[in-house]
Amino acid sequence: MKIIHESAKISSLADIEDSVRGSRVVIGERTMIDSFVKIKFAGGLGDVVIGEDSYINSGVVVYSGNGVSIGSRVLIAANCTLAAANHEYKDPERCIVDQGFMESRGGIVIEDDVWIGAGCVILDGAKIGKGAVIGAMSLVRGEIEPYGIYAGNPIQRIGFRK
Repeated sequence: MKIIHESAKISSLADIEDSVRGSRVVIGERTMIDSFVKIKFAGGLGDVVIGEDSYINSGVVVYSGNGVSIGSRVLIAANCTLAAANHEYKDPERCIVDQGFMESRGGIVIEDDVWIGAGCVILDGAKIGKGAVIGAMSLVRGEIEPYGIYAGNPIQRIGFRK
């Protein structure tokens, strides 16, 4: 089910799939979804919720998995991947594709007023605190403190906004 506020702007070149399992995509007021953004329901039953006044730039891919919550006034730069699911791989007697998905690590939560730089990968279990800045090409798989400035792979704290 898609719930898109009438004031949201979605590029005709964006691809927002419908869930076959009943999960929702909710897009808030005045949020902009640019060309070549892909929102795909895969790996779980989670919803994708994007708050108001957020901007999702070209080439961003969001896999719903265990749920993705993006706050208000969030900026996500080009070519980022948000993957709220992980493939299971522990049984060497079975192909990975046949093992399904791992248990949830809590989905992805991005609080308000966050800037995520180009090319970042945000994984299941990530929580990015309010006002944080994530440097380009960073990998986030845990908790990021509010107003922190982070860069690197894996994430390294390099300061605070306040």
